[in-house]
Amino acid sequence: MEEPTSPPAPDLSDPRIINRTRFELELEFVQSLANPFYLQTLGQQRILDDPAFINYLAYLKYWSEKEYARFIHYPHALHHLELLQHAQFRQEVKKDEWREYLNQKQFDHWRTWRDPSYLQGIKIDAKHNLGTDADQILEAAASVDESMLSEQQKGSVTL
Repeated sequence: MEEPTSPPAPDLSDPRIINRTRFELELEFVQSLANPFYLQTLGQQRILDDPAFINYLAYLKYWSEKEYARFIHYPHALHHLELLQHAQFRQEVKKDEWREYLNQKQFDHWRTWRDPSYLQGIKIDAKHNLGTDADQILEAAASVDESMLSEQQKGSVTL
């Protein structure tokens, strides 16, 4: 029986391959910052206390620029990257309650976020079907959604 062969190793002397590999590794790492459990692990292992790592986090802020941010699938990664620039956040994220707080905020965002273009389409359909009262009906529905969300958030810690 013939042994399976692995694909040939990439040519590491080619700058394009080196740049692509670096891009992919940094993208994967930045996106992993969206995970509150991963952030807590970094904190508990004291990686977030290392000055070299803090400098690396500052370097990674270029992912917030439009030309790079378009590759990010998890927008919370950029928010957490910004928060990690602050020493107080790096200390607090080690705690279980902060991990749970971030996790809950992320879940609430995913649960309640609506695509603005989708909402605009609903508004157009409502105006067509309901006539001039559509704006009042949609405003009432939005205020109900906001009040329900604020009731759920009472007593929560703010950043």
